[in-house]
Amino acid sequence: MKISDWLDEKEAENVDVSQIELPNDISFGAVPDETLFFKEDNPCGLFCTNNHPFSKVERFGHWFLSKGQDRKAGIHSSKMKWRLFTKDKALALRTAKEHLE
Repeated sequence: MKISDWLDEKEAENVDVSQIELPNDISFGAVPDETLFFKEDNPCGLFCTNNHPFSKVERFGHWFLSKGQDRKAGIHSSKMKWRLFTKDKALALRTAKEHLE
């Protein structure tokens, strides 16, 4: 089942999908149709493999997943991760950009 189909089903069941966690069998290996935005705050350099604040917007059918780690979490932190599922492309992009300000 595609992510967009699963989200449509949940929305039809009146479930708030904006913060929903995808089941592993659906999310594992899922490739977005398009990546619309990606930015990472990595002052360490290209070869640092630790966590860095980032924002990303991916499209799965007519759904957009905006996700990342808030800049306020700091460098190498694993805290303050966030996500938002929406059908509104502008909202997804604005949310991703705001988390890196």
